[in-house]
Amino acid sequence: MKSLFKGALTAAALAVCAFGFGHAEAQTPPGVLVVGQIAEPKSLDPAAVTAVNDFRILMNVYDGLVRYKDGTLEVEPALAESWTISDDGTVYTFKLRDGVTFHDGTPFNAEAVKYNFDRMLDENHPQHDTGPFPLAFFFSAVETIDVVDDLTVKFTLNAPYAPFLSNLAYPTGLIVSPEAVKEFGADYGRHPVGTGPFKFAEWESNAKVVVVRNDDYWEDAAKLEAVVFRPITDANTRVAELMAGGIDLMVEVPPDSLTQLSGDDNFSVYEQAGPHLWFLILNMKEGPFKDKKVRQAINYAIDKKALVENVLQGTAEVAAGPTPPAFAWAYNEQLQPYPHDVEKAKQLIKEAGAEGAEVTFYVTEGGSGMLDPIPMGAAIQADLAQIGLTVAIETYEWNTFLGKVNPGLEGKADMAEMAWMTNDPDTLPYLALRTDAWPDKGGFNSGYYSNPEVDKLLEAARSSTDQAERAKLYREMQEIVYDDAPWAFIANWKQNAVSSTMVDGFKLQPSFFLLLDDVVKN
Repeated sequence: MKSLFKGALTAAALAVCAFGFGHAEAQTPPGVLVVGQIAEPKSLDPAAVTAVNDFRILMNVYDGLVRYKDGTLEVEPALAESWTISDDGTVYTFKLRDGVTFHDGTPFNAEAVKYNFDRMLDENHPQHDTGPFPLAFFFSAVETIDVVDDLTVKFTLNAPYAPFLSNLAYPTGLIVSPEAVKEFGADYGRHPVGTGPFKFAEWESNAKVVVVRNDDYWEDAAKLEAVVFRPITDANTRVAELMAGGIDLMVEVPPDSLTQLSGDDNFSVYEQAGPHLWFLILNMKEGPFKDKKVRQAINYAIDKKALVENVLQGTAEVAAGPTPPAFAWAYNEQLQPYPHDVEKAKQLIKEAGAEGAEVTFYVTEGGSGMLDPIPMGAAIQADLAQIGLTVAIETYEWNTFLGKVNPGLEGKADMAEMAWMTNDPDTLPYLALRTDAWPDKGGFNSGYYSNPEVDKLLEAARSSTDQAERAKLYREMQEIVYDDAPWAFIANWKQNAVSSTMVDGFKLQPSFFLLLDDVVKN
């Protein structure tokens, strides 16, 4: 049964790739949505990946205990029908949905939930070696997971942790089949099994990932028969494929193309602001950026307004600090973006004795939320040349780029492009600005920033259950980070997508995920 089903979908997927160019109506099979992705996924194990590019596939194959309510970052029930929180904020008890099965036919229950989180968090778990699990940080407050009964599971935290539910809704909290992990081991990421609206059918490297409708889904079945995710690294090639009818939907459209497609009746354009930050990681361990004056000089030297208006053509806004304004309740409105001031930058460079410094700059060809990274990198290189810095750009494909940046910049580069899309104002600073988030400690603080006051503020903010108190702490954190300038704060993006007009029911989400179960292809 399984092999026949997979074979049928493989044939449909091959049909998708076999069509020639011409009118969009002639290209892709009815009922099959073809999505142009920005890169090859790294893995389809939700506990093992960090990129939104991968998450866009995963959210259609898996469910979590909770999820984000449509169009918001508010949490609502999913595999858990309900939950209670103890008065002290440290015990979360979830009542699970009855009758749900994984795509491999095994039951979803409290034991499966415990297995998932123990696999990430317990070094002695028999499948812990199927990691690493880079975002296990999200659940570092979890002390124990207890099976109360078949449909009740209890999480006990070591302290109140405000982002806990939001983190459970993030892809790291998606629930995988324990039996599939046991069967495939370290290769599980190529054989994903969830409970979601689509089942995995095929992954042909650098060509496509195919998922097919799960007719036994616990909620309403998806309207599409299948989705084919095609990795097309070059944005202009993705646009050409869309216009030729080779794909039905693409995300992260280049600004030039967005303007062009907006005036074409054959396409639907979607735009939405979201919690995004595009920035430069600065290596504070060695080289010129050890000096705060040089880091501040970079922030003054880069003409961010020109980047946003000319390179990104108004598809983003200038960033003022480490927290995106989309988190309105926690955003520090008193902070103004560093102004473009070449003379001020030159003065700081001179005071630091860094005139003529040589800088190695990592740039990516594309990637989750990276906007137009090569033109952005070239423009930044030109801006820094104006203050006497010699910038050597090294360009890498997205997954190769992450493999160089995430382990830390020491001994390799002085700065690197980066973008994050996050679910909570805690996420990015906690994972990328704390001292305990240096890469050798498992975090993403690739530039080695360390400020004890920032560490204290972040720890206090995540353990407070009072949102007003949390907001105050985050605003203080933003002021300190703004002055320390461990990053060059560049842009907050308005995410976008374009589809053919045959696609109906698609919506962008503030989470940046692609949720395709309600999409129809006419």
